[in-house]
Amino acid sequence: MRAPFYVEVLSRNKEVRYRHQVNSLPIRIGRCYDNDFILDDPHTAAHHAIIDKTADGELLIRDLGTRNGIIHKGLRQTELPIDGKTIFRLGHTNLRLRSSDFPVADEIADTSLYNWEGWPPALAGLAMIVCLTVASSWVDDTDKFEATRYLFAIVIALCLGMIWCGIWSFASRLFGGNARLGRHLFILGCGYAALESWSLVSTAIAFALSLEIFTRYGAHVEIAIIAAMVFYHLLNINPGRTRLFAVISITLALLGSGLMLMINYHGNGRLANELFMHERLPPVFRLSPDKPVSQIISDAASLKTRVDEERAKPVSGDETDSDSQD
Repeated sequence: MRAPFYVEVLSRNKEVRYRHQVNSLPIRIGRCYDNDFILDDPHTAAHHAIIDKTADGELLIRDLGTRNGIIHKGLRQTELPIDGKTIFRLGHTNLRLRSSDFPVADEIADTSLYNWEGWPPALAGLAMIVCLTVASSWVDDTDKFEATRYLFAIVIALCLGMIWCGIWSFASRLFGGNARLGRHLFILGCGYAALESWSLVSTAIAFALSLEIFTRYGAHVEIAIIAAMVFYHLLNINPGRTRLFAVISITLALLGSGLMLMINYHGNGRLANELFMHERLPPVFRLSPDKPVSQIISDAASLKTRVDEERAKPVSGDETDSDSQD
């Protein structure tokens, strides 16, 4: 390791808060003003630790008889060999020492779309939210047309969207330095479009081909879409943590799907969301051949037989009650 050296103060997530250059060894660390690195931490001593080279030329940090010592990986140390990757804690402060010849990672490609900021993505996102809300309300509307009903749906959608994006913008401002409300609105609009598209496509396929699996378990795809939205929201906060955010989003999707399956099974004894296909489309969408009436009657008779057999079975509690009465 070659001088000069740099004492780095790290945040809790191990990001560098600031660096202090020291031109030679040894490096004395503490709260007193005669130290080489003054550490303004009330949980450190006036002269807390010293960093110097050993006889083998390796760097070593040594505690100077303090109350709190040196903490490394949760354990207190009196001496600790260190290199440019070693993180140690003095008091409540995470520190790291690096030399001028420490290798740094390659430059990260800048993938930020600087021309896609501000009003363009915001207007695009708001337009998608409004259009999709109107279209969804029109599809579900079976009453006489009333403009106020559509206006109310738009206002509710915009309010919920602004609350959702406002939270993400606050997080972006807090952890990323830029609010980027427009981008978060655009992500919400795209996610909303994906959710509505999946709902329409899954319903059409289920109805046309009698594939009820699309409606019974289609909500898990919606959970995956929401997890993807969360991934892109997080990516706008810190573009350099792609792998971490992907793991977080996949974990959220798996937890959400697992929770839904547990709730369904606890509520109705089935893993599916629906007991039957409740969506109905015009007959022209029907591609699967219709069942003959005789088969429907036969299936109903078979179902009645099974139900009667289940009802005829004695309940364990009934036998106990009858014995106690005798």
